[in-house]
Amino acid sequence: MENSVSNVPAGLKYSNEHEWVRAETDGTLSVGLTDFAVKQLGEIMTVELPQVGGDVYASDGVGTVESVKAVTEIYSPVTGTIVEVNPDVSDDPEKLNSDPYGAWLFKVRLAKGESADNLLDAAAYTRLIEQAD
Repeated sequence: MENSVSNVPAGLKYSNEHEWVRAETDGTLSVGLTDFAVKQLGEIMTVELPQVGGDVYASDGVGTVESVKAVTEIYSPVTGTIVEVNPDVSDDPEKLNSDPYGAWLFKVRLAKGESADNLLDAAAYTRLIEQAD
């Protein structure tokens, strides 16, 4: 296992399944894989993203990431509608390996009455991954 502490940027929210969430100015939420998840997976070879327009619920599997070690489910950290996917990541999965916080996977517009308040802040996520190490 990795003994080095992973990069956990402060302005993001995090899920227990190792996705990060960033609020965008247009009201959507960008979702990606954390540095910790990418390090655990090893070299990522393919990414299967969800369909635009699909409704998702928090903790739903919405896609997959295939690495040299395993095929892993991507989960939606929130409930809402997929409004955009990042084709750059599908075309060049190496972007996840080199810049996990710059390579968002998909964007979600929250369903009415939903929020991202239940997600972890950077300090809580850091504690989660330290326990996993």
